[in-house]
Amino acid sequence: DISYNGTRAATGAADFTSNFWDAESGDCLASCTHSHIVKSVSINRDTNLLLTGTSKSVLSIFDVRHPQKSIEEYTGHNGSIKGSKFLGNDNYFISTGEDRLMKMWDRRAKKELKQQSFDQAINSMVLKDDVKVVTVTYGNNVALHDVTTFDLLRTHNLPCVVNSASLHLDQRYFVCGGEDMYVYKVSIETGQILESYKKHFGPVHCVRYSPDGELYASGSEDGTIRLWQNCVGKTYGLWQRPDLSSLQNNCSPSSHDFVMG
Repeated sequence: DISYNGTRAATGAADFTSNFWDAESGDCLASCTHSHIVKSVSINRDTNLLLTGTSKSVLSIFDVRHPQKSIEEYTGHNGSIKGSKFLGNDNYFISTGEDRLMKMWDRRAKKELKQQSFDQAINSMVLKDDVKVVTVTYGNNVALHDVTTFDLLRTHNLPCVVNSASLHLDQRYFVCGGEDMYVYKVSIETGQILESYKKHFGPVHCVRYSPDGELYASGSEDGTIRLWQNCVGKTYGLWQRPDLSSLQNNCSPSSHDFVMG
């Protein structure tokens, strides 16, 4: 997870730890020890709390200033935690599990408030800061739910099992990727696949838009991360303004890829 202001990062690992990082220097600022594999991490808005979920269905909250022991623990899922995320003022958080459930928790009351069930295993859950929509992938589906009520807003079926999806900031479309190695851009209103690209050589496990919506990243089992420009035609980051006369479609992404060791 990356903090709201982009200065902190958090990771979870199979070594039973979650680490809290300075995203600018790369220094590890805190390390939290768990009893099982850490499957999800989330940083709160004030960057002083870490929410984690483990393979044994335990959700924990750590104060990164005193990371030796969790300050809160919650149980209620059956099986591994798939995702977790703080909400708004940090009094609430949501979680997804191997049990095909998405739950909302009240930290003040120390209890579960509501849940939403899915008919297939949940692959991912993404909630963007300042966006009141939670994006869930399960089976071949991408579902958008209201984060407060859990009401279903939209659901769209894709040609393959979808491992990850990310909502654009204008909420008109999302990008997603999965087992067929394609990256798809989909209209939220119609469900139409607007663009599809196959540049990876293995299943796509993670797709995310940048905060400004100008690019998105896809990470694959092939060991690469590819950065895609959302709309070609202007200088942005790694991209220099191209000769537009040579483009067949100036809104088709170009990409840069990075090999992960």
